[in-house]
Amino acid sequence: MATHEFDLVILGGGSGGYAAALRASELGRKVALIEKDKLGGTCLHRGCIPTKALLHAAEVADHVRDAASVGVTATFEAIDPAGVRRYREGIVAKKHKGLEGLIKARGITVVQGTGRLDPDRSVVVGDDRYVGADIVLATGSYSRSLPGLEIGGRVITSEQALALDEVPQRVIVLGGGVIGVEFASVWRSFGAEVTIVEALPHLVPNEDIALSKGLERAFRRRGIAYSLGTRFQAAEQDADQVTVTLEDGTTVTGDYLLVAVGRGPATADLGFAEAGVRLDRGFVVVDEQLRTGVPGVWAVGDIVPGLQLAHRGFLQGIAVAERIAGMTVAPLPETQIPRVTYCSPEVASVGITEEAAVAAHGADAVVAYDYNLAGNGKSEIIGTGGTVKVVRLKDGPVLGVHLLGDRVGELITEGQLAVSWEAHPEDLAPLIHAHPTQSEALGEAFLALAGKPLHAL
Repeated sequence: MATHEFDLVILGGGSGGYAAALRASELGRKVALIEKDKLGGTCLHRGCIPTKALLHAAEVADHVRDAASVGVTATFEAIDPAGVRRYREGIVAKKHKGLEGLIKARGITVVQGTGRLDPDRSVVVGDDRYVGADIVLATGSYSRSLPGLEIGGRVITSEQALALDEVPQRVIVLGGGVIGVEFASVWRSFGAEVTIVEALPHLVPNEDIALSKGLERAFRRRGIAYSLGTRFQAAEQDADQVTVTLEDGTTVTGDYLLVAVGRGPATADLGFAEAGVRLDRGFVVVDEQLRTGVPGVWAVGDIVPGLQLAHRGFLQGIAVAERIAGMTVAPLPETQIPRVTYCSPEVASVGITEEAAVAAHGADAVVAYDYNLAGNGKSEIIGTGGTVKVVRLKDGPVLGVHLLGDRVGELITEGQLAVSWEAHPEDLAPLIHAHPTQSEALGEAFLALAGKPLHAL
């Protein structure tokens, strides 16, 4: 077996892995990046980028249908699945080529193949052993299912949903979280009848209740059906359709069943436990610096418990590379990481919900303010409703920012700054927001919490 020595060996070329590789290379490290598939991982090839391309195609379809409302004469004819696929794959290919060029330019050694962690701080790929002074585990995640629900035929995951060459007439989405509501939004815009099945009482159940209820109202207006608070029991399929039975006896039938019940850590059969890395329900146990219990072995991204977001993994990869280089990097609290669901309307948030704030500080210590986007000029121009909700400590800092409406994902960074810097609304109220922009809605919320609302009674 041939042995190759590096300063840093990274197992997994997704967002966390390639970010660690790029930063470590900048810092003068000799880096090997091991990836069994394509550089960029799930986010680039089967997740963030292709699904958002689908969502943009869906937005265009809706705009054509609604063109007459703004005085434009246009006719919507049909969705061309092959054309949508070409558009989506073209964007992914361009991003992939750019990443490959960047990795090559930085002198990073890319190893194509399935790696396995060995106890002697190395990763074995086929007949080659890659030894590193440090190892970063960044193997990502996979689409989960439920016990007894087998994926296959007309029961599909998000990866298989992306590969469909047709627009289903009827589709069932099992799971009302991020992936589920995004695909439901796409398929409805493409003309399908959609039913979401969610066991918890609300869609996007991890968000503030104001956003969940607002999204439910918006989906109702769009004709997206949903069943909340009742668990899945069984699914039966034949050559033409799949029927889902819920625990209350209700049945729903569709052309496909999309299973969108979350993602699990891809850590099985990779030698982690045998090398001494401690696992908890498949996740890698790390300290706040992202170190495992094995000296010199680190972990980043979806295999680390917490938010499974590409930008979280990216940030963690950079942080680990800098810590390996001897730099001091403060841990980033999960509450300071922005979260966006790109359905129509979008859901975006950072910080904690009002409910969590009350639980932590008491009802008398928390103040929340909701600003309706109906009062925002730019939102009215682009035709979106929604809300901006800001949660603060009474006479204290902003604890959470929660947004619902088309394009509000572009606003959440301002919310992140407010939460991360523990800014008081009184500090933010004097800041000027360009007019007319949707960002003015955040400004109105800060003004109101500072005791001087301008466009609200």
